[in-house]
Amino acid sequence: MGDGEHDDGPTRAIILRPELPRMGPRPETAASLEEAISLASGIGLDVVYSREVRVTKPKAATLFGAGVIEEATEEAKNLHASLLIIDGQLSPVQQRNLERDVGVKILDRTGLILEVFGARARTREGVLQVSLAALSYQRTRLVRSWTHLERQRGGAGFMGGPGERQLELDRRSIDDQIGRIKRQLDDVRRTRAQHRSGRKRNDTPTVALVGYTNVGKSTLFNKLTGAGVLSADQLFATLDPTMRGVEMPSGRTSIFSDTVGFIAELPTELVEAFRATLEEVSAADVILHVHDLANEERFEQASDVRTVLADLGVDAESRVILDVYNKADAATADERARLMQQPDALMVSAETGEGLPALLIAVDEALSAGSVRIVLRLPCAAGEALAWLHRVSFQIDTEVRDENMIVEASMPQSEVDRFMKRWSGVAIVQEASAAS
Repeated sequence: MGDGEHDDGPTRAIILRPELPRMGPRPETAASLEEAISLASGIGLDVVYSREVRVTKPKAATLFGAGVIEEATEEAKNLHASLLIIDGQLSPVQQRNLERDVGVKILDRTGLILEVFGARARTREGVLQVSLAALSYQRTRLVRSWTHLERQRGGAGFMGGPGERQLELDRRSIDDQIGRIKRQLDDVRRTRAQHRSGRKRNDTPTVALVGYTNVGKSTLFNKLTGAGVLSADQLFATLDPTMRGVEMPSGRTSIFSDTVGFIAELPTELVEAFRATLEEVSAADVILHVHDLANEERFEQASDVRTVLADLGVDAESRVILDVYNKADAATADERARLMQQPDALMVSAETGEGLPALLIAVDEALSAGSVRIVLRLPCAAGEALAWLHRVSFQIDTEVRDENMIVEASMPQSEVDRFMKRWSGVAIVQEASAAS
């Protein structure tokens, strides 16, 4: 048996959630602790003990008093735990001292989320974003070892004991790595911006799914698009945006984007590191805010999501944001009845498919808001012009009369202007008017 290991099984961990006086009453502490347990379990840790700890007078050196440290040391020894997770923020000195006093590896909340990000990132961009966040975090913590960067191949990164090899990185070498990764991320962002510009030029509307982690976004995305995105019941299962085309009820194609799940108390450096991932949300024409009907904390979670959206510069007043209530199959009859009384509520089940047709219709209507209706007469040989109209129109009907086609289409006014500039000889049967 290695240091802290037990029967060669998964790393055994203890989680303590500090309840600090400056936070005031914390009715959500138990739920937050459950979230931390889910995060840890999602990367293969065996959480053998967890509890909230009331901290009346935080210690600058260790955060906790001697009694809590003694208890944690005893629990770690008795339960063969080799990792202590503090579900809060620790200073570098506190982290180093706790590791020394308890005799096991210590991770604070930022470190835990970084480990989750590292285990879940699946594309080059995701790996770069994780590395940037981890390096930025490491830069402030040169007083202790940080094992996340020792492995770029995935895994939890802290399976060894407290005596394992220390990282020998000084501030200059970390800055060099940060600079290199930022340049690589700039290349990725430029590519993504070019793709977005291309979609705008083709007037392909985009729809972004957002929501608290674990609300079922990826399962809903899979159902809507038929894509095989990882949708395991794990927090942060999706760390890289996945984009797929969806044919709307009007016949027009829209691009749907699945994004990383949001979380309470997400450290600022992590939001910044993942800003490129969330750029798709800022640029989306319609945002679907997915809620978990089966979760008692959904109101607090929704508030967290709105806060992050605001931090990203998304103005809820001027943007189209549709609230989608998922897991309707697990909702109580009373919850379903309450939602049915809300005219704008979209209740769906990604598992059973309930409500998905109505959801697509609602998205289609939101995308076509402000469109105009125009009737054109095209020669039957004008196949290129007709194909262009099919691509940009929300709705299109065609009738053949002799050697001409009468085309009735709804589209943005900007597309009408572009069409008439490109095919100036086309006869207009009916001028553009507001679409009904």
